[in-house]
Amino acid sequence: EIPTETTRIARAAFPKGAPFLRLRDELGVFLTDQEFIDLYPRRGQPAAAPWRLMLISVMQYAEHLTDRQAADAVRGHLAWKYALSLELDDPGLDASVLCEFRTRLLAAPEPLKWLDRLLSVCAERGLLQRHGKQRTDSTHVLGAIRVMNRLELITECLRAALNALAIVAPEWLRERAAPEWYDRYGHRLDNYRLPKSDSGKQLYADQVGQDGQLLLGLLARDDAPQGSQHLSEVLTLNRCWQRQFTGLDGAVRFRLREEVVKDRELRLESPYDPEARYSTKRGRAWSGYKVHVSETCDDNLPHLITQVATTTAEVHDAPLGQQIQADLFRRDLQPTQHWVDAGYNAAELIVRAKELHGTEIIGPVRPNTSQAHRTPGAFTLRDFRIDWDKQKAICPQGQESERWQVTKRKTGLPIIITTFAEQTCQQCPVRTQCVKAKTRPKSLTFQPQAQQEALHAARDAMVDPDAQRRYQRRAGIEGTLSQGVRAFGLRHCRYRGLQKTSLQHVLIALAINVVRLCAWLDGERPVRTRRSRFAQLRAA
Repeated sequence: EIPTETTRIARAAFPKGAPFLRLRDELGVFLTDQEFIDLYPRRGQPAAAPWRLMLISVMQYAEHLTDRQAADAVRGHLAWKYALSLELDDPGLDASVLCEFRTRLLAAPEPLKWLDRLLSVCAERGLLQRHGKQRTDSTHVLGAIRVMNRLELITECLRAALNALAIVAPEWLRERAAPEWYDRYGHRLDNYRLPKSDSGKQLYADQVGQDGQLLLGLLARDDAPQGSQHLSEVLTLNRCWQRQFTGLDGAVRFRLREEVVKDRELRLESPYDPEARYSTKRGRAWSGYKVHVSETCDDNLPHLITQVATTTAEVHDAPLGQQIQADLFRRDLQPTQHWVDAGYNAAELIVRAKELHGTEIIGPVRPNTSQAHRTPGAFTLRDFRIDWDKQKAICPQGQESERWQVTKRKTGLPIIITTFAEQTCQQCPVRTQCVKAKTRPKSLTFQPQAQQEALHAARDAMVDPDAQRRYQRRAGIEGTLSQGVRAFGLRHCRYRGLQKTSLQHVLIALAINVVRLCAWLDGERPVRTRRSRFAQLRAA
Protein backbone atom coordinates (compact mmCIF):
# COMPACT_ATOMS: atom_id res chain seq x y z
CA GLU A 1 0.00 0.00 0.00
CA ILE A 2 1.07 3.55 -0.68
CA PRO A 3 1.72 5.44 2.58
CA THR A 4 -1.03 7.93 3.42
CA GLU A 5 1.28 10.93 3.74
CA THR A 6 2.99 10.11 0.42
CA THR A 7 -0.40 9.93 -1.27
CA ARG A 8 -1.56 13.26 0.19
CA ILE A 9 1.58 15.18 -0.75
CA ALA A 10 1.75 13.61 -4.23
CA ARG A 11 -1.87 14.52 -4.97
CA ALA A 12 -1.23 18.07 -3.82
CA ALA A 13 1.97 18.40 -5.83
CA PHE A 14 0.51 16.88 -9.02
CA PRO A 15 -3.17 17.93 -9.11
CA LYS A 16 -3.35 17.09 -12.85
CA GLY A 17 -1.53 13.79 -12.40
CA ALA A 18 1.87 12.58 -13.53
CA PRO A 19 2.99 9.61 -15.69
CA PHE A 20 4.23 7.38 -12.86
CA LEU A 21 1.26 8.30 -10.67
CA ARG A 22 -1.07 7.31 -13.47
CA LEU A 23 0.85 4.07 -13.98
CA ARG A 24 0.53 3.08 -10.33
CA ASP A 25 -3.15 4.06 -10.11
CA GLU A 26 -4.21 2.20 -13.26
CA LEU A 27 -1.94 -0.85 -13.33
CA GLY A 28 -0.97 -1.19 -9.69
CA VAL A 29 2.06 -3.31 -8.82
CA PHE A 30 2.19 -5.54 -11.89
CA LEU A 31 5.29 -7.36 -10.55
CA THR A 32 5.53 -9.30 -7.27
CA ASP A 33 8.41 -10.73 -5.28
CA GLN A 34 7.28 -14.28 -6.08
CA GLU A 35 8.34 -13.82 -9.71
CA PHE A 36 11.97 -13.33 -8.60
CA ILE A 37 12.13 -16.09 -5.98
CA ASP A 38 14.43 -18.29 -8.10
CA LEU A 39 17.03 -15.52 -8.32
CA TYR A 40 17.64 -15.26 -4.57
CA PRO A 41 19.01 -17.78 -2.05
CA ARG A 42 16.84 -19.01 0.79
CA ARG A 43 19.36 -17.89 3.38
CA GLY A 44 21.52 -14.79 3.62
CA GLN A 45 21.33 -11.10 4.32
CA PRO A 46 18.01 -9.27 3.81
CA ALA A 47 17.50 -7.94 0.30
CA ALA A 48 15.59 -5.00 -1.09
CA ALA A 49 12.19 -5.92 -2.51
CA PRO A 50 12.81 -7.31 -6.03
CA TRP A 51 9.55 -5.90 -7.41
CA ARG A 52 10.65 -2.44 -6.32
CA LEU A 53 14.12 -2.83 -7.83
CA MET A 54 12.58 -4.00 -11.11
CA LEU A 55 10.22 -1.04 -11.23
CA ILE A 56 13.14 1.29 -10.45
CA SER A 57 15.05 -0.22 -13.37
CA VAL A 58 12.08 0.29 -15.70
CA MET A 59 11.63 3.92 -14.61
CA GLN A 60 15.38 4.41 -14.89
CA TYR A 61 15.26 3.45 -18.56
CA ALA A 62 12.06 5.43 -19.07
CA GLU A 63 13.92 8.55 -17.93
CA HIS A 64 17.22 7.42 -19.54
CA LEU A 65 19.14 7.75 -16.26
CA THR A 66 22.36 6.28 -14.93
CA ASP A 67 22.37 4.12 -11.80
CA ARG A 68 23.45 7.04 -9.63
CA GLN A 69 20.79 9.34 -11.11
CA ALA A 70 18.13 6.64 -10.58
CA ALA A 71 19.18 6.23 -6.93
CA ASP A 72 18.92 10.01 -6.48
CA ALA A 73 15.44 9.98 -8.04
CA VAL A 74 14.29 7.32 -5.57
CA ARG A 75 15.44 9.54 -2.72
CA GLY A 76 14.22 12.88 -4.00
CA HIS A 77 11.44 12.50 -6.58
CA LEU A 78 7.91 12.47 -5.20
CA ALA A 79 6.38 10.63 -8.16
CA TRP A 80 8.94 7.85 -7.80
CA LYS A 81 8.17 7.46 -4.08
CA TYR A 82 4.47 7.24 -4.90
CA ALA A 83 4.97 4.55 -7.57
CA LEU A 84 7.33 2.59 -5.28
CA SER A 85 5.13 2.84 -2.13
CA LEU A 86 7.86 4.59 -0.13
CA GLU A 87 7.60 6.91 2.85
CA LEU A 88 8.53 10.55 2.25
CA ASP A 89 11.58 10.21 4.51
CA ASP A 90 12.78 6.94 2.97
CA PRO A 91 16.55 7.24 2.30
CA GLY A 92 16.39 5.15 -0.88
CA LEU A 93 19.22 2.85 -1.87
CA ASP A 94 22.81 2.87 -3.01
CA ALA A 95 23.45 2.91 -6.76
CA SER A 96 25.42 -0.35 -6.56
CA VAL A 97 22.22 -2.21 -5.58
CA LEU A 98 20.87 -1.73 -9.10
CA CYS A 99 24.02 -3.23 -10.62
CA GLU A 100 23.82 -6.23 -8.31
CA PHE A 101 20.13 -6.67 -9.16
CA ARG A 102 20.85 -6.72 -12.92
CA THR A 103 23.50 -9.37 -12.27
CA ARG A 104 20.79 -11.53 -10.71
CA LEU A 105 18.48 -10.89 -13.66
CA LEU A 106 21.10 -12.32 -16.01
CA ALA A 107 20.56 -15.72 -14.39
CA ALA A 108 16.86 -15.74 -15.29
CA PRO A 109 16.09 -18.44 -17.89
CA GLU A 110 13.30 -16.35 -19.48
CA PRO A 111 13.99 -12.57 -19.40
CA LEU A 112 10.82 -11.82 -21.37
CA LYS A 113 8.60 -13.08 -18.55
CA TRP A 114 8.57 -9.60 -16.96
CA LEU A 115 7.44 -8.14 -20.24
CA ASP A 116 4.78 -10.87 -20.41
CA ARG A 117 3.56 -9.91 -16.94
CA LEU A 118 2.98 -6.30 -18.00
CA LEU A 119 1.25 -7.45 -21.18
CA SER A 120 -1.01 -9.77 -19.16
CA VAL A 121 -2.12 -6.89 -16.96
CA CYS A 122 -2.79 -4.80 -20.08
CA ALA A 123 -4.82 -7.65 -21.63
CA GLU A 124 -6.93 -7.94 -18.45
CA ARG A 125 -7.75 -4.22 -18.65
CA GLY A 126 -8.59 -4.30 -22.35
CA LEU A 127 -5.46 -2.42 -23.43
CA LEU A 128 -4.02 -5.31 -25.47
CA GLN A 129 -5.51 -7.70 -27.99
CA ARG A 130 -3.42 -10.86 -27.82
CA HIS A 131 -4.20 -12.23 -31.29
CA GLY A 132 -4.48 -9.02 -33.25
CA LYS A 133 -2.11 -7.18 -35.55
CA GLN A 134 1.66 -6.82 -35.12
CA ARG A 135 4.69 -5.56 -37.04
CA THR A 136 8.43 -6.22 -36.78
CA ASP A 137 11.66 -4.51 -37.77
CA SER A 138 15.28 -4.30 -36.64
CA THR A 139 18.00 -1.70 -36.15
CA HIS A 140 21.72 -1.72 -35.47
CA VAL A 141 23.21 -1.31 -31.99
CA LEU A 142 26.64 0.16 -31.38
CA GLY A 143 28.81 -1.84 -28.99
CA ALA A 144 30.41 -0.21 -25.94
CA ILE A 145 33.86 -0.61 -27.48
CA ARG A 146 36.45 1.51 -29.24
CA VAL A 147 36.85 0.94 -32.97
CA MET A 148 40.42 -0.24 -33.63
CA ASN A 149 42.51 -1.08 -36.65
CA ARG A 150 44.26 -4.45 -36.91
CA LEU A 151 47.51 -3.36 -35.26
CA GLU A 152 45.67 -1.79 -32.34
CA LEU A 153 43.52 -4.91 -32.03
CA ILE A 154 46.38 -7.39 -31.72
CA THR A 155 48.17 -5.14 -29.22
CA GLU A 156 45.07 -4.70 -27.08
CA CYS A 157 44.35 -8.45 -27.14
CA LEU A 158 47.82 -9.19 -25.80
CA ARG A 159 47.61 -6.34 -23.26
CA ALA A 160 44.24 -7.58 -22.00
CA ALA A 161 45.62 -11.11 -21.55
CA LEU A 162 48.65 -9.79 -19.64
CA ASN A 163 46.42 -7.69 -17.36
CA ALA A 164 44.21 -10.70 -16.63
CA LEU A 165 47.22 -12.87 -15.81
CA ALA A 166 48.65 -10.10 -13.60
CA ILE A 167 45.56 -10.49 -11.42
CA VAL A 168 45.33 -14.29 -11.43
CA ALA A 169 49.05 -15.23 -11.30
CA PRO A 170 51.21 -12.14 -10.68
CA GLU A 171 54.33 -13.98 -9.46
CA TRP A 172 54.27 -16.44 -12.37
CA LEU A 173 53.94 -13.60 -14.88
CA ARG A 174 56.65 -11.46 -13.24
CA GLU A 175 59.18 -14.28 -13.60
CA ARG A 176 58.44 -14.89 -17.29
CA ALA A 177 57.55 -11.50 -18.75
CA ALA A 178 60.30 -9.91 -20.86
CA PRO A 179 61.45 -6.46 -19.60
CA GLU A 180 60.45 -4.75 -22.85
CA TRP A 181 56.87 -6.00 -22.49
CA TYR A 182 56.22 -3.44 -19.75
CA ASP A 183 57.02 -0.56 -22.11
CA ARG A 184 55.32 -2.15 -25.11
CA TYR A 185 52.07 -3.27 -23.45
CA GLY A 186 51.92 -1.25 -20.24
CA HIS A 187 49.66 1.42 -21.77
CA ARG A 188 46.93 1.45 -24.38
CA LEU A 189 48.24 1.76 -27.90
CA ASP A 190 46.86 4.62 -29.96
CA ASN A 191 47.15 4.92 -33.70
CA TYR A 192 49.49 7.92 -33.54
CA ARG A 193 52.12 5.83 -31.71
CA LEU A 194 52.32 3.24 -34.49
CA PRO A 195 55.11 3.24 -37.09
CA LYS A 196 54.34 5.36 -40.12
CA SER A 197 55.85 3.21 -42.89
CA ASP A 198 54.35 -0.06 -44.11
CA SER A 199 57.58 -1.92 -43.44
CA GLY A 200 57.73 -0.54 -39.90
CA LYS A 201 54.14 -1.60 -39.26
CA GLN A 202 54.91 -5.11 -40.53
CA LEU A 203 57.94 -5.41 -38.25
CA TYR A 204 55.95 -4.16 -35.27
CA ALA A 205 53.09 -6.59 -35.98
CA ASP A 206 55.51 -9.52 -36.32
CA GLN A 207 57.10 -8.60 -32.98
CA VAL A 208 53.69 -8.51 -31.27
CA GLY A 209 52.88 -11.85 -32.88
CA GLN A 210 56.05 -13.44 -31.51
CA ASP A 211 55.35 -12.07 -28.03
CA GLY A 212 51.81 -13.39 -28.08
CA GLN A 213 52.91 -16.78 -29.40
CA LEU A 214 55.53 -16.99 -26.64
CA LEU A 215 52.90 -16.22 -23.99
CA LEU A 216 50.51 -18.83 -25.40
CA GLY A 217 53.34 -21.36 -25.39
CA LEU A 218 54.11 -20.64 -21.74
CA LEU A 219 50.45 -21.06 -20.83
CA ALA A 220 50.34 -24.44 -22.60
CA ARG A 221 53.08 -25.89 -20.36
CA ASP A 222 52.40 -28.06 -17.34
CA ASP A 223 53.73 -25.47 -14.87
CA ALA A 224 51.26 -22.82 -16.03
CA PRO A 225 48.85 -21.50 -13.35
CA GLN A 226 45.77 -23.62 -12.97
CA GLY A 227 42.82 -22.26 -14.94
CA SER A 228 44.89 -19.61 -16.73
CA GLN A 229 44.31 -21.24 -20.14
CA HIS A 230 40.56 -20.85 -19.71
CA LEU A 231 40.57 -17.13 -18.95
CA SER A 232 38.32 -15.30 -21.40
CA GLU A 233 41.16 -12.90 -22.28
CA VAL A 234 43.50 -15.80 -23.05
CA LEU A 235 40.88 -17.52 -25.21
CA THR A 236 40.32 -14.24 -27.03
CA LEU A 237 44.07 -13.90 -27.58
CA ASN A 238 44.20 -17.39 -29.08
CA ARG A 239 41.28 -16.57 -31.42
CA CYS A 240 42.92 -13.36 -32.55
CA TRP A 241 46.27 -15.05 -33.24
CA GLN A 242 44.66 -17.81 -35.30
CA ARG A 243 42.98 -15.24 -37.50
CA GLN A 244 45.66 -12.57 -37.79
CA PHE A 245 48.94 -14.56 -37.83
CA THR A 246 50.42 -17.50 -39.67
CA GLY A 247 53.43 -19.66 -38.88
CA LEU A 248 56.21 -19.77 -41.47
CA ASP A 249 59.45 -21.72 -40.86
CA GLY A 250 58.94 -21.57 -37.13
CA ALA A 251 58.34 -17.80 -37.13
CA VAL A 252 55.12 -15.87 -36.73
CA ARG A 253 54.09 -13.55 -39.56
CA PHE A 254 51.30 -10.97 -39.61
CA ARG A 255 48.86 -11.85 -42.37
CA LEU A 256 48.10 -9.43 -45.17
CA ARG A 257 44.57 -8.07 -45.22
CA GLU A 258 43.50 -10.42 -48.00
CA GLU A 259 45.01 -13.38 -46.12
CA VAL A 260 43.01 -12.93 -42.91
CA VAL A 261 41.05 -16.07 -42.02
CA LYS A 262 37.37 -15.61 -42.89
CA ASP A 263 36.11 -18.07 -40.27
CA ARG A 264 33.06 -16.58 -38.55
CA GLU A 265 33.99 -18.10 -35.19
CA LEU A 266 37.34 -16.28 -35.17
CA ARG A 267 36.03 -12.80 -35.90
CA LEU A 268 36.88 -10.25 -33.25
CA GLU A 269 36.41 -6.49 -32.89
CA SER A 270 37.60 -5.93 -29.32
CA PRO A 271 39.12 -8.10 -26.58
CA TYR A 272 36.80 -6.44 -24.07
CA ASP A 273 33.63 -7.53 -25.88
CA PRO A 274 34.41 -10.69 -27.86
CA GLU A 275 30.76 -11.11 -28.91
CA ALA A 276 30.56 -7.76 -30.72
CA ARG A 277 30.72 -8.12 -34.51
CA TYR A 278 31.30 -5.91 -37.52
CA SER A 279 28.55 -5.64 -40.11
CA THR A 280 27.24 -3.40 -42.88
CA LYS A 281 23.70 -2.63 -44.03
CA ARG A 282 22.69 -0.21 -46.79
CA GLY A 283 26.13 1.38 -46.74
CA ARG A 284 26.21 1.80 -42.94
CA ALA A 285 28.98 -0.01 -41.06
CA TRP A 286 29.04 -0.62 -37.32
CA SER A 287 30.49 -2.90 -34.65
CA GLY A 288 28.14 -4.32 -32.08
CA TYR A 289 24.75 -6.02 -32.21
CA LYS A 290 21.30 -5.90 -33.79
CA VAL A 291 17.93 -5.68 -32.06
CA HIS A 292 14.60 -6.94 -33.46
CA VAL A 293 11.42 -5.34 -32.12
CA SER A 294 7.80 -6.47 -32.54
CA GLU A 295 4.82 -4.37 -31.48
CA THR A 296 1.04 -4.45 -31.68
CA CYS A 297 -0.63 -2.15 -34.20
CA ASP A 298 -4.35 -2.59 -33.55
CA ASP A 299 -6.66 0.37 -34.10
CA ASN A 300 -7.93 2.27 -31.03
CA LEU A 301 -5.45 0.50 -28.71
CA PRO A 302 -2.00 1.51 -27.47
CA HIS A 303 0.87 0.10 -29.52
CA LEU A 304 2.85 -2.09 -27.11
CA ILE A 305 6.08 -3.98 -27.68
CA THR A 306 5.45 -7.72 -27.43
CA GLN A 307 8.82 -9.21 -28.34
CA VAL A 308 12.43 -8.07 -28.45
CA ALA A 309 15.38 -10.18 -29.60
CA THR A 310 19.07 -9.25 -29.65
CA THR A 311 21.60 -10.89 -31.96
CA THR A 312 25.15 -10.26 -33.05
CA ALA A 313 25.53 -7.74 -35.86
CA GLU A 314 26.28 -10.16 -38.70
CA VAL A 315 23.12 -12.27 -38.23
CA HIS A 316 20.70 -11.68 -41.09
CA ASP A 317 17.02 -10.94 -40.54
CA ALA A 318 15.79 -13.91 -42.60
CA PRO A 319 16.30 -16.71 -40.00
CA LEU A 320 14.83 -14.51 -37.25
CA GLY A 321 11.38 -14.47 -38.86
CA GLN A 322 10.49 -18.03 -37.87
CA GLN A 323 12.10 -17.66 -34.43
CA ILE A 324 9.99 -14.59 -33.69
CA GLN A 325 6.83 -16.37 -34.81
CA ALA A 326 7.62 -19.40 -32.64
CA ASP A 327 8.39 -17.22 -29.61
CA LEU A 328 5.15 -15.26 -29.94
CA PHE A 329 3.18 -18.50 -30.29
CA ARG A 330 4.86 -19.99 -27.21
CA ARG A 331 3.85 -16.94 -25.17
CA ASP A 332 0.28 -16.92 -26.57
CA LEU A 333 0.90 -13.64 -28.39
CA GLN A 334 0.84 -14.82 -31.99
CA PRO A 335 -0.90 -12.29 -34.26
CA THR A 336 -3.50 -13.02 -36.91
CA GLN A 337 -1.76 -10.52 -39.22
CA HIS A 338 1.96 -9.72 -39.07
CA TRP A 339 3.65 -6.98 -41.12
CA VAL A 340 7.35 -7.51 -41.95
CA ASP A 341 9.79 -6.24 -44.55
CA ALA A 342 11.63 -8.18 -47.25
CA GLY A 343 14.54 -8.92 -44.92
CA TYR A 344 12.38 -11.25 -42.81
CA ASN A 345 9.89 -12.44 -45.38
CA ALA A 346 10.30 -15.61 -47.42
CA ALA A 347 8.06 -18.32 -48.81
CA GLU A 348 8.94 -20.69 -45.95
CA LEU A 349 7.91 -18.08 -43.35
CA ILE A 350 4.60 -17.38 -45.09
CA VAL A 351 3.65 -21.05 -45.28
CA ARG A 352 4.89 -22.13 -41.82
CA ALA A 353 3.35 -19.16 -40.01
CA LYS A 354 -0.02 -19.88 -41.59
CA GLU A 355 0.08 -23.64 -40.99
CA LEU A 356 1.54 -23.68 -37.47
CA HIS A 357 0.35 -20.44 -35.92
CA GLY A 358 -2.53 -19.22 -38.07
CA THR A 359 -0.65 -15.99 -38.84
CA GLU A 360 -0.90 -14.14 -42.14
CA ILE A 361 2.48 -12.67 -43.09
CA ILE A 362 2.10 -9.38 -44.95
CA GLY A 363 5.07 -7.87 -46.72
CA PRO A 364 7.27 -7.99 -49.80
CA VAL A 365 9.72 -10.78 -50.56
CA ARG A 366 13.11 -10.52 -52.16
CA PRO A 367 12.82 -9.75 -55.89
CA ASN A 368 13.54 -12.30 -58.60
CA THR A 369 17.19 -11.86 -59.61
CA SER A 370 17.46 -14.77 -62.07
CA GLN A 371 19.11 -14.20 -65.43
CA ALA A 372 15.89 -14.99 -67.31
CA HIS A 373 14.02 -12.35 -65.34
CA ARG A 374 16.69 -9.77 -66.13
CA THR A 375 16.77 -10.56 -69.86
CA PRO A 376 14.08 -8.76 -71.91
CA GLY A 377 11.85 -11.17 -73.83
CA ALA A 378 13.16 -14.31 -72.09
CA PHE A 379 10.81 -16.92 -70.64
CA THR A 380 10.66 -16.89 -66.85
CA LEU A 381 9.30 -19.47 -64.42
CA ARG A 382 5.88 -17.79 -64.58
CA ASP A 383 5.69 -18.67 -68.29
CA PHE A 384 5.87 -22.39 -67.49
CA ARG A 385 2.86 -24.31 -66.15
CA ILE A 386 3.61 -26.72 -63.30
CA ASP A 387 1.51 -29.89 -63.06
CA TRP A 388 2.13 -30.81 -59.43
CA ASP A 389 0.12 -34.05 -59.60
CA LYS A 390 1.98 -35.45 -62.58
CA GLN A 391 5.27 -33.85 -61.51
CA LYS A 392 5.73 -32.24 -64.89
CA ALA A 393 6.51 -28.75 -66.15
CA ILE A 394 4.93 -27.62 -69.43
CA CYS A 395 6.84 -25.05 -71.45
CA PRO A 396 5.21 -22.25 -73.53
CA GLN A 397 5.45 -24.53 -76.59
CA GLY A 398 3.46 -27.26 -74.84
CA GLN A 399 6.36 -29.66 -74.24
CA GLU A 400 6.57 -31.57 -70.95
CA SER A 401 9.66 -31.95 -68.81
CA GLU A 402 11.41 -35.29 -68.63
CA ARG A 403 13.05 -35.35 -65.19
CA TRP A 404 11.69 -34.31 -61.75
CA GLN A 405 14.14 -34.29 -58.83
CA VAL A 406 13.45 -33.28 -55.22
CA THR A 407 16.59 -32.13 -53.38
CA LYS A 408 17.75 -29.52 -50.85
CA ARG A 409 19.72 -26.30 -50.88
CA LYS A 410 22.82 -25.77 -48.79
CA THR A 411 20.58 -24.15 -46.18
CA GLY A 412 18.55 -27.36 -45.91
CA LEU A 413 15.40 -25.97 -47.56
CA PRO A 414 13.73 -28.30 -50.10
CA ILE A 415 13.75 -27.44 -53.81
CA ILE A 416 12.63 -29.14 -57.02
CA ILE A 417 14.70 -29.36 -60.21
CA THR A 418 12.94 -30.37 -63.41
CA THR A 419 14.71 -30.82 -66.75
CA PHE A 420 13.42 -31.07 -70.31
CA ALA A 421 14.62 -33.56 -72.92
CA GLU A 422 17.76 -32.48 -74.75
CA GLN A 423 16.38 -33.36 -78.20
CA THR A 424 13.17 -31.42 -77.54
CA CYS A 425 15.07 -28.27 -76.55
CA GLN A 426 17.47 -28.44 -79.51
CA GLN A 427 14.58 -28.52 -82.01
CA CYS A 428 12.59 -25.77 -80.27
CA PRO A 429 11.99 -22.71 -82.52
CA VAL A 430 12.13 -20.29 -79.55
CA ARG A 431 15.17 -21.80 -77.87
CA THR A 432 16.99 -18.46 -77.71
CA GLN A 433 14.20 -17.07 -75.51
CA CYS A 434 14.40 -20.04 -73.16
CA VAL A 435 17.99 -21.32 -72.89
CA LYS A 436 21.21 -19.37 -73.13
CA ALA A 437 23.45 -22.46 -73.37
CA LYS A 438 24.09 -23.87 -76.87
CA THR A 439 23.65 -27.58 -76.11
CA ARG A 440 22.22 -28.07 -72.64
CA PRO A 441 18.45 -28.51 -72.22
CA LYS A 442 16.19 -26.20 -70.23
CA SER A 443 16.20 -26.74 -66.45
CA LEU A 444 13.88 -25.14 -63.89
CA THR A 445 14.46 -24.78 -60.15
CA PHE A 446 11.59 -23.91 -57.83
CA GLN A 447 10.22 -24.60 -54.35
CA PRO A 448 7.48 -27.03 -53.30
CA GLN A 449 3.94 -26.13 -54.31
CA ALA A 450 2.81 -24.29 -51.15
CA GLN A 451 5.98 -22.21 -50.93
CA GLN A 452 6.09 -21.44 -54.64
CA GLU A 453 2.47 -20.31 -54.77
CA ALA A 454 3.00 -18.16 -51.68
CA LEU A 455 6.07 -16.61 -53.32
CA HIS A 456 4.14 -15.77 -56.49
CA ALA A 457 1.29 -14.26 -54.47
CA ALA A 458 3.68 -12.11 -52.42
CA ARG A 459 5.43 -10.82 -55.57
CA ASP A 460 2.10 -10.02 -57.17
CA ALA A 461 1.12 -8.04 -54.09
CA MET A 462 4.25 -5.91 -54.45
CA VAL A 463 2.74 -4.25 -57.55
CA ASP A 464 -0.90 -4.25 -56.42
CA PRO A 465 -2.01 -0.74 -55.29
CA ASP A 466 -4.46 -2.10 -52.71
CA ALA A 467 -1.80 -4.39 -51.23
CA GLN A 468 0.67 -1.50 -51.12
CA ARG A 469 -1.80 0.66 -49.20
CA ARG A 470 -2.39 -2.21 -46.82
CA TYR A 471 1.35 -2.59 -46.29
CA GLN A 472 1.68 1.02 -45.16
CA ARG A 473 0.78 -0.09 -41.65
CA ARG A 474 4.30 -1.52 -41.28
CA ALA A 475 5.84 1.97 -41.42
CA GLY A 476 4.74 2.63 -37.84
CA ILE A 477 7.48 0.36 -36.48
CA GLU A 478 10.01 2.88 -37.80
CA GLY A 479 8.55 5.41 -35.38
CA THR A 480 8.94 2.94 -32.52
CA LEU A 481 12.60 2.38 -33.37
CA SER A 482 13.11 6.14 -33.63
CA GLN A 483 11.51 6.63 -30.21
CA GLY A 484 13.72 3.91 -28.75
CA VAL A 485 16.86 5.44 -30.26
CA ARG A 486 16.17 9.09 -29.42
CA ALA A 487 14.60 8.79 -25.97
CA PHE A 488 15.72 5.45 -24.53
CA GLY A 489 19.25 4.82 -25.85
CA LEU A 490 18.23 1.76 -27.86
CA ARG A 491 21.14 2.06 -30.30
CA HIS A 492 23.95 2.34 -27.74
CA CYS A 493 25.05 -0.52 -25.49
CA ARG A 494 25.34 0.39 -21.84
CA TYR A 495 27.11 -2.87 -21.12
CA ARG A 496 29.37 -5.38 -22.87
CA GLY A 497 28.32 -8.82 -24.00
CA LEU A 498 25.30 -10.21 -25.80
CA GLN A 499 23.51 -11.34 -22.63
CA LYS A 500 23.77 -7.97 -20.89
CA THR A 501 22.79 -6.11 -24.05
CA SER A 502 19.78 -8.38 -24.43
CA LEU A 503 18.69 -7.58 -20.86
CA GLN A 504 19.13 -3.88 -21.61
CA HIS A 505 16.76 -4.16 -24.57
CA VAL A 506 14.15 -6.01 -22.49
CA LEU A 507 14.22 -3.20 -19.92
CA ILE A 508 13.96 -0.62 -22.71
CA ALA A 509 10.93 -2.47 -24.12
CA LEU A 510 9.30 -2.37 -20.68
CA ALA A 511 10.10 1.33 -20.36
CA ILE A 512 8.63 2.16 -23.78
CA ASN A 513 5.45 0.27 -22.91
CA VAL A 514 5.17 2.10 -19.58
CA VAL A 515 5.60 5.50 -21.23
CA ARG A 516 3.06 4.67 -23.93
CA LEU A 517 0.56 3.36 -21.40
CA CYS A 518 0.91 6.51 -19.31
CA ALA A 519 0.35 8.68 -22.38
CA TRP A 520 -2.63 6.58 -23.46
CA LEU A 521 -4.25 6.67 -20.02
CA ASP A 522 -3.77 10.44 -19.92
CA GLY A 523 -5.83 10.69 -23.11
CA GLU A 524 -3.01 11.29 -25.57
CA ARG A 525 -3.26 9.46 -28.89
CA PRO A 526 -0.35 8.88 -31.26
CA VAL A 527 -0.30 10.96 -34.43
CA ARG A 528 -1.08 8.58 -37.24
CA THR A 529 0.84 10.47 -39.92
CA ARG A 530 4.63 10.36 -40.12
CA ARG A 531 4.84 13.93 -41.46
CA SER A 532 6.55 16.63 -39.43
CA ARG A 533 4.61 19.32 -37.59
CA PHE A 534 5.67 21.86 -40.21
CA ALA A 535 4.37 19.63 -43.01
CA GLN A 536 1.07 19.21 -41.16
CA LEU A 537 0.79 22.99 -40.78
CA ARG A 538 1.34 23.49 -44.49
CA ALA A 539 -1.28 20.83 -45.33
CA ALA A 540 -3.78 22.50 -43.03
